[in-house]
Parts: sequence; C-alpha cells; structure tokens
Amino acid sequence: MPKLTPKIILEGTRLTFKTDIAFALNEHPRIVGPRKYKYHSPLISAEWCTFTNFPWGRGPINFETPEEEALALETYATWAKMFELQKYYSWIVDRFHISTIAYQKQTYNKDYDFRWLEERLLPLNFRIVFCTRTPESFEAAREERLKVSGNPSQYDDLRPFIEQQEMMREWIAKSMLPSLTLDISDNNINTAAERVADWLEESGGLYMPD
Repeated sequence: MPKLTPKIILEGTRLTFKTDIAFALNEHPRIVGPRKYKYHSPLISAEWCTFTNFPWGRGPINFETPEEEALALETYATWAKMFELQKYYSWIVDRFHISTIAYQKQTYNKDYDFRWLEERLLPLNFRIVFCTRTPESFEAAREERLKVSGNPSQYDDLRPFIEQQEMMREWIAKSMLPSLTLDISDNNINTAAERVADWLEESGGLYMPD
C-alpha cells in the first residue's frame, strides 16, 4: 500500500477533546498504520506555553501583542519550514493558526492573516478537523475535565468558549485548507476517530501526492 502521510490540524475551543482525539488518531491503524511497538509520535501543538518560564503561560496562540508578535509569527514560519522539509511523514497538530486568530481577536481585537501559512500547508495536503460541541454539552465536558485539570479555574466561565467556537467556525469556513466539522457532543473519542479516518480515506488525505 502507499505510504501513509496524513497531515491533520485539530482545531476547536477548550473542552472539545482535541488532545484525546489527537492521541486516538496517532494510534489509529487506518491513519498511521498498524503499530506493533511504541515509537516516537509526530504530535505537536501551538498551545504549548513556550514563551514563558512558568506553567500555563504564553505561546504562539495566546502571545501578548505587540511584544511577542514577531516571536509567534516566526514560530509558525519555522513549523511550516519543518513540514516542508519532511513532507513525506505524518503530522498531527493539536491546535494551530485558527486558534491564534480566534484568541487574538477575542482577547485583543487584533486581526491576523495567516493566508501565507495556509499557502505553504496546502501543497503538503494538510487538512483541518474542527472539533465542536453543542452549547449545552459544555457543562458535562467541564465536569469531566475538572477530574484531571491542574488549573480548574480556567473553566469557571464557559461563555468565552462558546463564543470562540462560533468565531472559529467562521474562519475555518474561509480557510484554504479542506476541513471536516466534527461534533464531539457525545464525548465518544473512538467514534470521532473513525469519522476522521473515513473522511481522510474518502478525500485523499492519507497520502502525499507525487
């Protein structure tokens, strides 16, 4: 069979189980092939708090403007270059540029245009999976997250998440990249992973074109 090289960007606001889905996809035999032993997994995130030397700090999504703007944009350009240099590999990204657009608009009313980034990702066959849930399902998701969260106060107010989800929906609709809207209101990670696998197979997202 051809070499599996899916490139998936999981986008969505908090409590949409993106990370759980990312791990499920990264072990799914229809997406990355059968894994008979453990090895390094290409799973990265723009949500990593890499700009500050303390927990739950800032990074490429929630950077401060204008002080960290250049750093954030250079980080995205560096990721893009790395993807271009290693295009015959699978990459699963847990939040990326759409999350940055939404956060910066919601927090600072600042508009960012990442068309330049998408123009580099499109030839590499990157796709967006937009993880969503119904507004009424956020409460149950919060209760589940509070069982394991080290920073529970960030989930006190659910309204910003619901608002951000609608903002992200608008920008994903404008994206150059193919996208799938994935409703995770039932909290079923396995079913979500199967839906993504089906979509990738049907849309040609599993392989890198010659």
